[in-house]
Amino acid sequence: MAIINENEMRQDTVLHVAKRMVVAARTAPKARGVNNIAMSILTGSDIQSLAKTMKEIGEEQGNRIFLRDASNVLDHAQAVVIMGTRIESLGLKTCGLCGFPDCASKNKEPNIPCAFNTGDLGIAIGSAASVAMDARIDNRIMYTIGVAAQKMGLLGKNYKIVYGIPLSATSKNPFFDRK
Repeated sequence: MAIINENEMRQDTVLHVAKRMVVAARTAPKARGVNNIAMSILTGSDIQSLAKTMKEIGEEQGNRIFLRDASNVLDHAQAVVIMGTRIESLGLKTCGLCGFPDCASKNKEPNIPCAFNTGDLGIAIGSAASVAMDARIDNRIMYTIGVAAQKMGLLGKNYKIVYGIPLSATSKNPFFDRK
């Protein structure tokens, strides 16, 4: 009989759950079945690079939230799931949810997101976070991770709205009750 070390098992489990989160997000409903979402999982030195970029953003902008989150991710995240969406309209003739009367009008302003892009991303993020919750893996949705991931180009330059979900399996969720 082999002895399985808890620390090794926890890391394997966190990574397994991260992969399940990506699949849950991929299979989440998308408007008109159009997939504008990309995802990746970061571990090890990639988490360190992410935290470094978060810290740099915090220092450049004098934003303590980025500094706090960078430290939190660096010290506690065993994996980070990042998700982002492109800003592309669905070509609808009638909608107006973005503030424009139709997609043709919205497309004249390419940096304004289609309401469905952000809605689909939110549903995907919720699906992913629910997988982590069901597996009892500590997590928190963070925009600060997304800003850094976007700056680093981790999903590619076409992904304009990005969020991150750090994961940890410890005695207490390190992503809440922060300083």
